[in-house]
Amino acid sequence: MNRNLNRLIAPVLQSVASVASVAQRWEKQPHFAWICSGLWLVFLTGIAFWLSLGSTGLLDETEPLFAEAARQMRVTGDWITPYFNEATRFDKPPLVYWLMVLASYAMGVTEWAVRFPSALAASLLTVFGFYTLRYFGLPRPAIQEPGQAAGWWAAWIGAAAMALNVQTIAWGRIGVSDMLLSGCMGSALLAFFWGYAQADRPKIRDRWYLAFYILAALAVLTKGPIGVVLPGLIILAFLLYLGNGRQVLGEMRLIRGSLLFLAITVPWYVLVILANGEAYIESFFGYHNVERFTRVVNNHSAPIWFYCLVVPLSFIPWAVYLPIAIARLRFWQPQRWRQQPRSSHLGLFALIWFAVIFGFFTIAATKLPSYTLPLLPAAAILVGLFWSDQIMHPPTRHTTHRAVWSTHLANIAFSLLLAILAFYSPNWMGNEPEMPELATLVRQSGIMVWGGGIWLTVALIELVLLVRRQSQWIWSVQLSGFVAFLLLTLLPAMTLIDAQRQLPLRQLAQTIVQVQQPEEPVLMIGYRKPSLVFYTQRPITFIAAPSDVPRQLRRLKRRLARPNSDVRSLLILGRPTKFREAGIQPSEYEILAEAGVHRLARISVLRSASPSQSLLE
Repeated sequence: MNRNLNRLIAPVLQSVASVASVAQRWEKQPHFAWICSGLWLVFLTGIAFWLSLGSTGLLDETEPLFAEAARQMRVTGDWITPYFNEATRFDKPPLVYWLMVLASYAMGVTEWAVRFPSALAASLLTVFGFYTLRYFGLPRPAIQEPGQAAGWWAAWIGAAAMALNVQTIAWGRIGVSDMLLSGCMGSALLAFFWGYAQADRPKIRDRWYLAFYILAALAVLTKGPIGVVLPGLIILAFLLYLGNGRQVLGEMRLIRGSLLFLAITVPWYVLVILANGEAYIESFFGYHNVERFTRVVNNHSAPIWFYCLVVPLSFIPWAVYLPIAIARLRFWQPQRWRQQPRSSHLGLFALIWFAVIFGFFTIAATKLPSYTLPLLPAAAILVGLFWSDQIMHPPTRHTTHRAVWSTHLANIAFSLLLAILAFYSPNWMGNEPEMPELATLVRQSGIMVWGGGIWLTVALIELVLLVRRQSQWIWSVQLSGFVAFLLLTLLPAMTLIDAQRQLPLRQLAQTIVQVQQPEEPVLMIGYRKPSLVFYTQRPITFIAAPSDVPRQLRRLKRRLARPNSDVRSLLILGRPTKFREAGIQPSEYEILAEAGVHRLARISVLRSASPSQSLLE
């Protein structure tokens, strides 16, 4: 058995040794290092965000809201007020819609164009994070000058952690504003640090601070005041900790920067308020900003410890090393940090970045998993610095820290847990009424067997590396395993889910376009699927409660019975169970199409001919 195990592990160990030896020579060949780093970034962002970006349909229900608002902006030419389904949509500012529209001019009105802003923001943030870690990624304060080997390792690993984690991949592949906010906010904070770390180079420092104001303004145009409130709190907390706030704020030229910030953000807000008045102010500033923080909206409540669970799950496969990456900074020793040069403060800055966002949304009343997305770049920086330290100071039999050793063991146990969950996961599927065949399809595809096998192999190799005192290369095994899991399990799973959950709706949307008569209303009963609006490119009336269907039908009948109306029927879409709950009998409608669990039917509103008269009286 030992002989077979050595045969399995030997190629991995040889690969690790070759990577280490090549990396040692890169300090003498910087051009080659930059070329390889460029290829590394293309690989990371390509796998994480761009591969098969538009291969699946829009995911109900949030993504189509953004997609359709952008499409209607393009159709109407109104770039000020967003609309969805013939109603204003004041949830978010316009930057994400503008980028979607611009992408649609190049690629058409497609899923790829809708997701382009998210993939672009995630990619640029990864590149900027790499660049920052390359020059300021010192694993231990003041041990060396910027730009040496530690910076390379921190950049390579930190960029990998920044791109390849569960939540960043998910939001980098969906057409909503969350990833764009994270990209703008994260880039603004990194730009601030570049200016802060180069206090002795005033011209360069001023340019980076200028970039900070511009990027913060774009964050505000992405999601509102939170785009500047959070960066402001992070910077203030950082400066208060170091006790140099007055000096740094003076360097930032707040008046000049504030004028630039206002020049970018204020015009659109003025125009949208002029166009919509108090309705916009109450909806956007009141409901979507103040009320989301002060009280629970849309039933998004959670216990105070909610993000203690969400963040580790979001940051898979790197999460186990986050606590020790934080602890090694010794943040409880402010005097030690104040004695270090500014260029060595990146780890501390990332920690405060992480802590402020975590704390801010922990005390907020409304809680959603996506709210923690902007803290993940900081977590990636912390983990990149930790692993760089491990590589530059490899453990020996006498120097291995007990906490590090325990963390490695916890990581191996977590990999085994992921393997078990992957093997067992098909047993949890099938409860979703829109995807009744998902569990069967997953079992037939074998993708979860692949997933479980991948994590089992990862745990085995990590254990061997730990026993052989080569634990500094565990990160590469994690990364390789996660890439394999993404390619062989996660992306195929998304294709299966799309085929079960979203494809039937797209098929029925095509049918609606083909069979709908002029001005014939379309109703969806029992649930709300905004993707129908996008794929039909026409208004849909959503009736959430089936009990409300008779009342809505009577209202439509009165409207359609007007002398100037030639419409004498309407289309209804829903699951058969929703038809029965609404009191609509099979004899009262004509089935036009069925796809998946959904049914499309036509009901006549002519009193003399319709068997559905009981619904209309």
